[in-house]
Amino acid sequence: MTVWITFPVFGQEKAKAEKTGLTVARLVIGTGVENKEPAGVAETFPATTEKVYCFLEATDIPEDVEITFIWFHGEKEMLKSALPLKMGPRWRTYADKNLYGLTGDWKVEVRDANGNLIKDVKFKVE
Repeated sequence: MTVWITFPVFGQEKAKAEKTGLTVARLVIGTGVENKEPAGVAETFPATTEKVYCFLEATDIPEDVEITFIWFHGEKEMLKSALPLKMGPRWRTYADKNLYGLTGDWKVEVRDANGNLIKDVKFKVE
């Protein structure tokens, strides 16, 4: 089951601009989200980790858009989750994935409504 929650927020500095016109300030993998912030952020997770969260913070969003988180285990697509980003100075959102004990290389791609890659993040389960 995928759960997504979006949080409108304000007041952070800008980061690297992307093709879509918005800026990705953070794209990280963690073991949870606490107080609207990622928790347990890492690049490698133990095989006993049941679920991970891909947390995105976007800024300078020029219009309401839909983005898609696409989860890959190796080269195999495992899950897609479409989420809204609302126009404004800052927006945070996340998607989660149960790992089912699958070890190895993972990647999450964030794509715009046209399928263009905005940014990706890689992690390992061992």
